[in-house]
Amino acid sequence: MPRTFLESSSTSLNNGQYFVDLLDERRSSSDLGHALRTYKPQPYKDASSCSPAEINEAVLDSQYLRYIMKEIAAETSVSAEELKVSARGILEEMSQNLQLRCIRLMAFSLTKVIKRIFSNIYINMEGLSMLQQAIQESPVILMPNHRSYMDFLIISYVLFTYDLPVPVIAAGIRNQDSPFSSFDREALAGMKVVGEILRRSGAFFIRRDIGADKLYWAVLSEYVKVLVRRGCAPIEFYVEGYRSRALKSLTPKLGMMHMVLEPFFKGEVYDVTLVPINISYDRVLEETLLAHELLGVPKPKESTRGLLKATRVLEDNYGCMHVTFCRPLSVRELCYGKISRWQYNLTPRDLPQRPTPEAQACVSWLAHLVVRTQEGATWTSPFSLMACVLLQTPTAVLTGEGLPWHQLMEKTLWLKKLALDFGAQLNWPGQVPDSEVVTSSLALHHSTVQHRAGHVSLAVEEEPSRESRASPEEGVIRTAVPLLMLASYRNQSMHVFVRPALLATAMHVTESTRRDEIFAFFCFLQHVFSVEFIFIPGQASQDFDEACLLLKKCAALEVKGPELTVSDGGGEVLHFLRSLLQPFIESYQVMLRYLCEEGGQRLSDKTLLPAVRSLATRLILSGELGTSEALSSDTHKNALSALRRLEAVTKLRASERSEYRVDRSAVRRIRDVLSGKIPPQMLPAAPDARL
Repeated sequence: MPRTFLESSSTSLNNGQYFVDLLDERRSSSDLGHALRTYKPQPYKDASSCSPAEINEAVLDSQYLRYIMKEIAAETSVSAEELKVSARGILEEMSQNLQLRCIRLMAFSLTKVIKRIFSNIYINMEGLSMLQQAIQESPVILMPNHRSYMDFLIISYVLFTYDLPVPVIAAGIRNQDSPFSSFDREALAGMKVVGEILRRSGAFFIRRDIGADKLYWAVLSEYVKVLVRRGCAPIEFYVEGYRSRALKSLTPKLGMMHMVLEPFFKGEVYDVTLVPINISYDRVLEETLLAHELLGVPKPKESTRGLLKATRVLEDNYGCMHVTFCRPLSVRELCYGKISRWQYNLTPRDLPQRPTPEAQACVSWLAHLVVRTQEGATWTSPFSLMACVLLQTPTAVLTGEGLPWHQLMEKTLWLKKLALDFGAQLNWPGQVPDSEVVTSSLALHHSTVQHRAGHVSLAVEEEPSRESRASPEEGVIRTAVPLLMLASYRNQSMHVFVRPALLATAMHVTESTRRDEIFAFFCFLQHVFSVEFIFIPGQASQDFDEACLLLKKCAALEVKGPELTVSDGGGEVLHFLRSLLQPFIESYQVMLRYLCEEGGQRLSDKTLLPAVRSLATRLILSGELGTSEALSSDTHKNALSALRRLEAVTKLRASERSEYRVDRSAVRRIRDVLSGKIPPQMLPAAPDARL
């Protein structure tokens, strides 16, 4: 008899939610018995026959793909038969081959691993119950956030454990001729043995750089739509597109969203259910690797041998994990009144149709809503709050004697109260003394910080022994590694503070109490950081009102009609929030300074990012710049994307490489507004205005 969701010997009530420790039973029962137990999931009620071979044939026989191949044949000298052979080859590279015996092997192996590296894995039972019901009623799209390689495995493991259908999972690969030449999960499939196991565990592999390959786009689109229409298994994909190296939410990518929603838009399915999932880690397995990647150190290529060498992670402790299945979202209900589906009836369903501006806006809104829902389900760890405090301490102190433990303790408890006032979900044990929580969190993150002689300092790698001394630039990079690791853990809680932080910064820079002037600058900051943080399109007013409400709730702000003023005791809160946002502002200013003073009017990715990092290094060494986050390649790319949105930088379409044209006057204006040199009256008043 299948076990019900509420039958567990280890449960916890967190913030009104009912959680079960998945590992409690695993530690008291047979791992082999768990892997080989009876598994009888309840599928979608209208699911049709869908073996991997049948799905592939359905794609190849579809009228849509035939139409595209005829178009390509007419445009090129390639025959329809040759194109069909190519399409079949793409499917062989792409398609999943889900097999229960591989799921059982994965369950057995993963149990051994997670029992060693995690102390607890908490699952919300109410969310699983809602998911079980949703799977039976409509095609389901599972949409987890992506912070670790572990994400790929844990969702399937949880669903297998609780007798829910295991998903088929979209996994990225790099463009290569061979399906096993350089996979990326970001490149896990490149390991030949492990890659095939993942394929048989439900992974289907998608090239990352498809470009203008019309046939590949058609095969991929039809493959995904067949999976949705047939509903034989939930589909899992990461709406952020790839793993977040900075451990915060990424701007959603819309390609897969369009594909999974098109069957609903065309009336081929009655509804599609989106299930946001948040996976919160106390400590991420790849923390050091991610920091080095942000500093421009190439990620090592994955191989089976490399995986075996990586077994050293089994010797460390990574704390606990929370897997939160959010309330299922009905696309039919959410899109009501937002999109007119009648337009899809004007063209046969089998013919390709470009998404209308209305459909594109709707898909973008849904994708941002999913990511914000993921953020709302985040469990913030004590160390994330400590990272916020530590990063507001001068680097010279952190690399020297360190911050006194009692100061860190006092400030962290103050921040804990503020985070709760702002609605954060804290993974803070209620039955454990606060001092013990802080001490154990520091011990857990021994690779980032060290606690010695009553002080907390950075765990900086020792200088390697060699004949010549390391250069000052090498010292900057070595110090930046633990600082970027700290920044990543701080980022896990940025969604809690970012809106009040934008408001606090707008009030400080404008030196105004007028609501309209502060709101204009608030909107400008949202535009500048539109790639750095998640803001639902068209909701600037709601975000501003939320920020005012939160600051008013913690008694930091007084709202009197059109006037916003700092309350008598609100200075500490506003100063903390401004300081929280300051590393991002300073990092963007480095990019703006380079484009204004040192860069030419035409730049490429290959030269721009190293040059900006070099400038940031020089500024750090001179004492002019106080944050190592300006060295992060992700921050540089986000700043560049923001400048493109603000039309200060334009990508050259005719260029073979990623080259850009810089409008220096626009860049200079953005820099001056961001630093407060230009009065707020010169800012456009409309929330969606551009400079």
